[in-house]
Amino acid sequence: MYDWILELMEQYGYVSIAFIIAVENLFPPIPSELILTFGGFLTTETNLSVIGVIIASTVGSIAGAVILYFLGRLFNIDFLRRIVERYGRILRVKTEDLDRADAWFTRFGFWTVFFCRMVPILRSLISIPAGMAKLNFGLFLLFTTLGTLIWNSVLVSLGALLGENWEKIVHYMDVYSSVTYVALAILFVGLILYLFLRKRT
Repeated sequence: MYDWILELMEQYGYVSIAFIIAVENLFPPIPSELILTFGGFLTTETNLSVIGVIIASTVGSIAGAVILYFLGRLFNIDFLRRIVERYGRILRVKTEDLDRADAWFTRFGFWTVFFCRMVPILRSLISIPAGMAKLNFGLFLLFTTLGTLIWNSVLVSLGALLGENWEKIVHYMDVYSSVTYVALAILFVGLILYLFLRKRT
């Protein structure tokens, strides 16, 4: 599949980059690191420019993020509250826990969106809870754009800088992703333990 993606980018340039990145936001297993660094490499072999690739990829990212945001609006906090009220005993979650999480995300949500746009997998999925929390759409768009622009600019520029050695970046990004996933797993386990111990006390 990756060969097909790279071939599509070579043939259709900016349009294909924007489209593929939009799809990547909706289906996170497609690695943006591969697309962005190869896009940077193409600027050394074709008439594509670094600025053009950054703009095209950012437009695609924002399009995907907006779709997921409004998907989150469909499944809002009231929807989750009904699930907790019905299955809370099984899930060991109370509506108060949900309300606290919602209040936290409402308070820090914009910065969470900004930083998560630079974390693999989360960079796509963060748009859903943002929509569920009904974050102000204009500010959501602003913080999403800023975080996306930084992520895209770094990877595209590195791809252009390394040229034919662009695949080395993908290797290092795999390491970065692995470290990130381990850290998130540790945080998740820590949160579960915290909630469990708090309920026992």
